Amino acid sequence: MEHFIEIVKEWGYFAVLLGSMVEGESVILTACVMAYMGYLSIAKIVAIAFVGTLVADQGLYYVGRLYGHKIIDRFPKLKIPSEKAFRLLHKWDIWFILSFRFIYGIRIVSPIVIGTAGVPPRRFIPLNFIAALVWTSISCTGGYLLGGIIDAIEFAVVEKYILLISLGLLTTLVTGGYFAWKKLHSPSGE
Repeated sequence: MEHFIEIVKEWGYFAVLLGSMVEGESVILTACVMAYMGYLSIAKIVAIAFVGTLVADQGLYYVGRLYGHKIIDRFPKLKIPSEKAFRLLHKWDIWFILSFRFIYGIRIVSPIVIGTAGVPPRRFIPLNFIAALVWTSISCTGGYLLGGIIDAIEFAVVEKYILLISLGLLTTLVTGGYFAWKKLHSPSGE
């Protein structure tokens, strides 16, 4: 365990930076839990997460303004997420710019799409700043609160009941599977 803690202390902030630049809410949540436990600084996590998400999305926005259509055409895997992002941008405009960080699957392609769509910098930059503040606040606060919840759990009690809970879940799955199989294979389909 001590080795793990040393790794967290040494590489934790770098992981926060990388996590904040991509769909890395789990990294931010984990880092904030570690901050609650005293292994990292919550102030540093908040600052790094804010700067990371702001800079990454600002950079991708400019990539979209300069090369958006070429990138989307060149990488077929971006086609479906970018089409979804374009639809949401055209339908919700400002609200989409403020919320795309929270939409799984289109997080990274969204600033490229926003740049490609020709949203002017004077509009995107302040909205991106606000969205980065909101995302950072929600992610870091949620992670820190989760740390408090985890700290309050008495794992000795959970260990006592884990076998019982597992058996209950297994029984439920087997029973449900049996009835589903029976219904599918009955002559009348009832």
